[in-house]
Amino acid sequence: MFSENQHKVGVIGLGIIGSRVAKKLREADCHTYVWNRSPKTEPNFMGSPAEVAQVADIVQIFVRNGDDLVEVVGKMKDQITSRHVIINHATVAPEATRAAAAIVDEAQGSFLDMPFTGSKVAAEKGALVYYAGGDISVLDRVRPVLEISAREILHLGDIGEATILKIVTNMITASTVEVLAEALTLTRANGIDPEKLGEALQHNACGSPLTAMKLPTLIAGDYEPHFSLDNMFKDAQFALDLAKSQNLDLPALSTTANVMFKSTQAGCGDKDFSVIGKRFSASGELNTE
Repeated sequence: MFSENQHKVGVIGLGIIGSRVAKKLREADCHTYVWNRSPKTEPNFMGSPAEVAQVADIVQIFVRNGDDLVEVVGKMKDQITSRHVIINHATVAPEATRAAAAIVDEAQGSFLDMPFTGSKVAAEKGALVYYAGGDISVLDRVRPVLEISAREILHLGDIGEATILKIVTNMITASTVEVLAEALTLTRANGIDPEKLGEALQHNACGSPLTAMKLPTLIAGDYEPHFSLDNMFKDAQFALDLAKSQNLDLPALSTTANVMFKSTQAGCGDKDFSVIGKRFSASGELNTE
C-alpha cells in the first residue's frame, strides 16, 4: 500500500491496458492521475499531459503510436524535473522511443523503455510482463509501482532494445496464430473434430500457452479484442522496417503481415488479431459480419 509520502503516479492512455493499470494502481491505494486524448469518466482525470506531470513523479504512458508518444512527452517537457521517471509502455518504432527519451533527458528527468507482454486478462490480474530498457538504478526506483501491475519485470538492455525485443516476440505470436488458423482449417476440411487438434497439441512440442489460449477462440469464432489486429499489424510493420534496415528478408512474417493487411481492409482491425483466421469459411472468403 502507498502513503502520502510515497510516489504519485500518472497514467496516460486509457485503452484496454492503460485503463486496467490505472485501476490496479487505485486498488493499491496509490495516488493515481490520468489523461486520455478522448475524455474518460475516470477519477483524477487531468486536463493535459502537462497537468499529469505537475502532480505525478512517475508517469506510465500507454499511447498507440510513436507520434503520440513524442507529442505527449513534448507536452510534459516543461513540467519534467529530476524527480520524474517517464515510462513508455507503448510498442513503437525504436526511433520514436529514443526521441522521447532525448526530450526527457534534456529536461533532466529519467526515462525507461518498457513495452509489455500480456493482454486484457493479464492487466486485470496485475500480471503483465514488462520488458525494461534503460538504467537499472532508475528501474529499481520505480519497481514497487510497476509490481502493482506486473507478474515479472525483465531488464533487457538499453533504451530501444526492449522495444526491439517486444517487436520480434510479436513476430512469433502473429505467425504462430496464422499457422494455427491454417492447421484448424485443414483439420476441419478433413472432417476431424477441431477439439482433437487441441488434444494433439497438448502432447506436441509445438503446443504452447499461446496455442492453448487461441485455439478455443478460433474454434468458437470469438474475436473479442485482447490485443487488436490493428496493433499487431502495426508491430509487424515495425519488424519489417527493422529487417529492411538490416537488408534481411522475413518471408514468414511478410506472408502473415499480408494476411493481416487484408483483414484490416475488411474492417476487422478493432477485433482480436486472431481474427485473421476468420477468413477461412466454407466459401473460402473472408466473412466480415
